[in-house]
Formats: sequence, structure tokens, C-alpha cells
Amino acid sequence: MQLASLIGHTQEVLQLVRNSGKPADSIIDSFFRSRKYLGSHDRRFIAETAYGTLRHLRWCDAAVNKATEVSSLSSKDGFLLLVAAFLVGIEKRKDLTPAVLEQHASNGLTGKKLDEILQRLTKNDEENESLGIRYSFQDWMVEKFVAKFGQAETEELCRKLNEQAPITLRANSLKATLEGCRDRLQKEGIDTEPVGGIPNALNLKKRVNVFGLKSFKDGLFELQDAGSQLLPIMIDPKPTTKVLDACAGAGGKTLEFAALMKNRGEIVATDVNKFRMEELKKRARKAGVFNIRPKHINSLDELGKDYAEYFDVVFVDAPCTGVGTIRRNPGMKWSVSEEMVKELSEKQQNILMACAGLVKKGGRLVYATCSLFNEENEEVVRRFLRDSTGFSMKPQSNPLEGQSTASDFLYLLPHRHGTDGFFCSVLERSAS
Repeated sequence: MQLASLIGHTQEVLQLVRNSGKPADSIIDSFFRSRKYLGSHDRRFIAETAYGTLRHLRWCDAAVNKATEVSSLSSKDGFLLLVAAFLVGIEKRKDLTPAVLEQHASNGLTGKKLDEILQRLTKNDEENESLGIRYSFQDWMVEKFVAKFGQAETEELCRKLNEQAPITLRANSLKATLEGCRDRLQKEGIDTEPVGGIPNALNLKKRVNVFGLKSFKDGLFELQDAGSQLLPIMIDPKPTTKVLDACAGAGGKTLEFAALMKNRGEIVATDVNKFRMEELKKRARKAGVFNIRPKHINSLDELGKDYAEYFDVVFVDAPCTGVGTIRRNPGMKWSVSEEMVKELSEKQQNILMACAGLVKKGGRLVYATCSLFNEENEEVVRRFLRDSTGFSMKPQSNPLEGQSTASDFLYLLPHRHGTDGFFCSVLERSAS
């Protein structure tokens, strides 16, 4: 497909994503399903350009405003120029010409005007820009990152969050060894490499859609970020353990618990979303897992009657802003608000309190998020300890940092560890 047509499709996708409020991946998948004529190379260009523009949206918007010197643009022209800003300002493409853009621009944007705009877009004046504009984050997010990590590390973090995340698999040890999984994938033309420090993790060397592979349909692996895989490994449940996965979702970590426990012990997986529990049942059957009891609930309070002080491990993978996963969903940069952080912090606190009575004496309450904000992480844990009795923090070492000093609060960070961003704290209930 010609570049002009690809630009037009990308402009349309970006407009759909920004106007819908839905996650970009679902919008893009739907867009492609309704346009079967697009080949794999076309889809790759459209998706990567749309995601790239979303990652750098604030920078692109600032660049367009400088380049046009126009008080207002039509919505369609605005999205067209955002795509152009990404391609020439960030990607440094040389083949985007005024003639290409003019095919999708309104009459007001003539070839001469577009030529002037493109010339200005190629001039990247990053030195005089704030971190928020340079890396396309909301200012309040940057402020929270700086308060947590400092100025220099915040810049590294923002830069890394703007990169495309690797496709990481977890070999299902109930059906195959790591090498056995690699061999099966190799026979299907998929090259992988192990992820250091995480026993069953494999990164794809080339981005492909793995869902149609026979090895996936046979349950030999799941898609799961390396950091996500590390959390159950750190908890290290034994085959006799009783585990509650309190906010299980569709069960990626639940299935990993089952594999670590060698299909023994007992795992109760709960969620308020009934559809996700049905998905977990399907995934468990495919993975050869039979020690999970999926349980749809309306509230965690329902568990008190049957499971008071019952579980060795209660794992709370709490609903959160998810900013640690921005590499996978760059549109999240613009959908998360400060008010949302406050609301989720209260919700997280309530979930922890509801789970406290389900932990047996001497057991562990493990709190995790994929957020990087103190309000959803340290502050939630400290409030819980202030408002409850019998729990204390159990320091943990980071397996990806060698002989690191144990800490009450553990972070996995994309710029340090190559994973999505995660937070984890282990709270131990006293035995008496």
C-alpha cells in the first residue's frame, strides 16, 4: 500500500482512539478486523505509527502548534499533522512529502503550507522543553515521578516507558520445560531468548502474533510480562499451600501459581468480573491446571464466612492506574487523572482490609500493583498497618538485582530491570 494510504488509515485510527476513550489495542484490533484487505506490513505500519504518536502525543501536539502558527485546525487536519509530527520529528523519516499529506488535508492546507509545516516539524528543540513535553507525560505525573525517583532517573523512566515493550512468554512448566517450549516454537518458525533471572520467561526475537500457533493452543505457554512472572516466584508457594488470588482477573498469575505448586495445594481465584472468571476456567483447561477454584463474587466480604483465617497466602493484585504498563498501552498516559489515583487508593485500602481476616496466623498478605505512584503503593500499605493489627512488613530482596538489600517496598522498573513497572510488599500476620 502507498504511503499516502497508510497515513490516511493511521490518521483515522488515531482519531478513533482519541475520541473513544477505549484502550488503543481494542480499537486497533477492531479497525483491522473490519479491513481485511490490509496486509501484515500495512497493519504493522499503521499500528506502530498510531502507538508511536500516542506515546509522543504531547510532544507532537506542541510541535504542531509551533509549526502551524494557526489558532485552530479542523479535527481531521489536527490528527493528520500529529501523525506527521511523529514520523518526521521522532522517527526522522525523509519520505513524508507535502504531496503525501495533501491527499488527506483540507483545502486550507495547501502543498506550500504543508511544506512549511514539515520544515518546522523537523526542527526538534528539546533542550528548552520540560520533561512533560519532551517525553509526553502529564505534568502532574512527572512531578510524582520526580518526587519518588529524582530528576535524572525520572528522565530515564519516561524514556523507557516510551519504548515498545517486548513480547514475553511464560513457558507452562506443567506441559513443557523452557527448552522444550523453545524447541516447539522454533519448529513453528518463532525464535526466542531466555530472560535472565526469571526461570520460565522467553522474549520473542521478532514481533509476531502467537495466538494462532499450535503450541499456544496446546497450552505450552502464556503471554506474560517478565515482571508479572516474577511476583509469584517471589511468593514461592509450596505444593501444600492454600492461596487466595483475590483480584485474579483473567488469571495470568493464578495459572503461574498453579504451575509453581505443581498442580497441588488449593488456589481460590476470585474477581467481581464474571466474564474474567469464565476466561480463567478456559485458560486453566488449556494449561492443564486443575487445582484452581474460580469464584465470581460481588464483594470480598462474601469470603469471610467460609474462609476466615484460612489461607497461607492472600495475594492482592489490586486494581490500579496501571501506569507501569504504559509501554503496552500508551493511551493510558492521557486517560489517568489525579482524581482517579485518589479514588483507586481508597479502593485499594478497602480491598486490603477486607482480605486481612482471610489470612491464617503466620500467613502472608501480599499487596501488588502495576502502578508507580506512592498513593497506590507505599501509602496504601502504611495506612493498612496503621488501621489493622497483627501484621508487619516482611522485607524482600529483588531477585533481579543480585545481592540487593532487602526492602519493605519492592519496585520493578522498566529502565532498571527491563520489565513493566510493578510494586510489591509482603505483610506477615503474627503467629499468635
